[in-house]
Amino acid sequence: MKGAAYVGQGRLETVTVDVAPPGPGELQIAVAYCGLCGTDLHIAHGDMDARVRTPLVFGHETSGTVAAVGAGVEGWAVGDPLTVMPLSWDGTCAACLAGHQHICQNLVFVGIDSPGGLQQRWNVPASLAVALPPGLDLRTAALVEPVAVAVHDVRRSELQVGDHAVVLGGGPIGVLIAGVARDAGAHVLMAETDAARRSRIAELGFPVVDPSAIDVPAEVERWTGGVGADVVFEVSGAAAAARSTTALARVRGTIVIVAIHAAAREIDLQRVFWRELRLLGARVYQRSDFDRAVDLLRQGRIPVDALVSHVVALEETAAAMDELAAGRAMKVLVDVAGQVRA
Repeated sequence: MKGAAYVGQGRLETVTVDVAPPGPGELQIAVAYCGLCGTDLHIAHGDMDARVRTPLVFGHETSGTVAAVGAGVEGWAVGDPLTVMPLSWDGTCAACLAGHQHICQNLVFVGIDSPGGLQQRWNVPASLAVALPPGLDLRTAALVEPVAVAVHDVRRSELQVGDHAVVLGGGPIGVLIAGVARDAGAHVLMAETDAARRSRIAELGFPVVDPSAIDVPAEVERWTGGVGADVVFEVSGAAAAARSTTALARVRGTIVIVAIHAAAREIDLQRVFWRELRLLGARVYQRSDFDRAVDLLRQGRIPVDALVSHVVALEETAAAMDELAAGRAMKVLVDVAGQVRA
């Protein structure tokens, strides 16, 4: 079977993967699609060499069907459609014992710390499998994982119907957060520097501004009638965006840090004090977020199709990474199974 692997020194290769039968408690998945994300870019560029073991078949945004069922696994049959929640926790650390398994202190992120979904056959613990409902096509289902990220971020914010939410950063996660927030009844304004992304965001019906060309705090003041945003999502990872968050939030507003910032950032703590702002982190997701993401996609309430700019063959993974790195793609899906591509 074929796979796409990071082999070290910033190189990706198409490789042959030995396929063993699923072990006890495992399912073997015939992978249909696997999405590429910013974390995959970090792996491909060698930024995570201290963490990953090479060669690594990566990828964690997946959809597929059951190809084989390991001993002791119940409730699954060959052909069942599924996706994978790629988090494996130890169940014994302080975070797990407090009920926060998704931020386990010894978390194994499948597709980073262990082999992922960019392979035609993939054995995973059955406990990680999430069933897909009839009628949800596998191409759309490959977006369950990033939608679950957005669901978790919005849930963490405690967003209410009628709230004004500002999303800083118009990449795939930013757009999905905007979609989930709008579905929850919020008014959403997005800020994105890239013109092509702004055009796509506007097509999805979101007001969007260029933070390099206008005064975003002044625009948010105008948009909210001088009150400020109820919730600000920082999704860009840019230092300037992080600095701006406190100027955008209303009194007792909420700031949610979604992006992974590689370095410490300046933030106006006097403003946090003065306005009694809430500053929250939001990392990955819980099982309830995955279930909610599946339901939103089943109902067609999140416009994921508009996000997918490229669908490529498994052998084209390296070239697709280059397109992502250059900003020429929004969301790329890898057609792992070699199906007809749109």
